[in-house]
Amino acid sequence: MHPAVAVGLVFGGCCSNVVFLELLVRQFPGCGNIVTFSQFLFIALEGFIFEANFGRKSPAIPIRNYFIMVAMFFTVSVVNNYALNLNIAMPLHMIFRSGSLIASMALGIIILKKRYSVSKVTSIALVSLGIFTCTFMSAKQVASESSLNQEDGPQAFLWWLLGIAALTFALLMSARMGIFQETLYQKFGKHSKEALFYNHALPLPGFLLLAPNIYQHAVLFNQSELFQVPVIGLTLPIMWFYLLMNVITQYVCIRGVFILTTECSSLTVTLVVTLRKFVSLIFSILYFQNPFTGWHWLGTAFVFVGTLMYTEVWNSLGPLLALCQRRRLKEE
Repeated sequence: MHPAVAVGLVFGGCCSNVVFLELLVRQFPGCGNIVTFSQFLFIALEGFIFEANFGRKSPAIPIRNYFIMVAMFFTVSVVNNYALNLNIAMPLHMIFRSGSLIASMALGIIILKKRYSVSKVTSIALVSLGIFTCTFMSAKQVASESSLNQEDGPQAFLWWLLGIAALTFALLMSARMGIFQETLYQKFGKHSKEALFYNHALPLPGFLLLAPNIYQHAVLFNQSELFQVPVIGLTLPIMWFYLLMNVITQYVCIRGVFILTTECSSLTVTLVVTLRKFVSLIFSILYFQNPFTGWHWLGTAFVFVGTLMYTEVWNSLGPLLALCQRRRLKEE
C-alpha cells in the first residue's frame, strides 16, 4: 500500500476517533470502560479471523511474554480512559499523553542504560515544560470553577489531582511497555500484527471486573435519543452510533499506524503521529469550544516543537530545503 494512503488512514481514523470519543464523554463522562471494551472486542475478533486463522496459527513469540505485555497494555488503556472521569478535559488529556517521550527517555536511561545527545535532552525539557504549563493552567481553571461551588469545590479539585496521577501512572507504564516490546522484538523479531491481536484478545476476561459499569452505560446508551443512520436508514440510539463509529475509526487508526511502520521509517511514523495529535487537539478546541488560553497554546507549542526536535525532523528538512534551493537556482 502507498504510504500516502497510510497517512490518510492515520489522519482520518485517529482524528475522527477523537471526535466520537469526545461526543461520548461529553454525554456520559464515565463511559470509558464500555468504549475500551468495545475497541478491544472488535480488534480481537478481527485478529482472531485474519491473523490467528481461527486459532489454528501458533504465535511466533511465546505466549507468556504476551501475558506480561497485555497486563501493561490493559492497565494503560483502562487508566487512560478512566482519567476522563476524573475532571480531566480532553485537550489536557491529549497533551499529557503526548509526553510519552519524557517517560521513554527516563526509563531508557534507567533500564537500558542509554545515553542521549544534548538536542534530545533539550527536546525532552521542552516537552516537560509544555506539559507543566498546560497542567498548571488547567489546575487554575479547575480551582476557579470549584470556587463557584464551595460545597463541591475541594472534592472536584481532589478528583482532578487524582486524574493527573492516573495519567502520570499510565504514561510511565506505557513507556515501560515500549521498552519491554523493544527487547522482545530484538529477541524474537518484529510481529506487530500478531502483537496487536494478542494485546486486545488476552485482556478480554479482565473486563468481567468492569462488567457492572459496562452494563450500566449500555443501559444509559439504550435510553439516548434515536438517530437514523444516513444512507442505510437504520434507526438506533445515538450513543450506540457514536460508539460504533469510535470503534471503527480506532481500528482504522491502528491499522494505518501499522501500515506506516512497514512502509516508512520510524522518523516518518513519529512525525505523522505527532502532527495527527496536533490536528486532533486544535479540532477538539475549536469544534467543542474547550477552554484553552494563551498559556495553553504556549504549552502546546512547547510539546510539539520538543517532539519534532526529538525526532530530528529539522536535520531531515535541511538537505531537502538545500536541494530545492539548488534546483531553483538552476532554473534561474
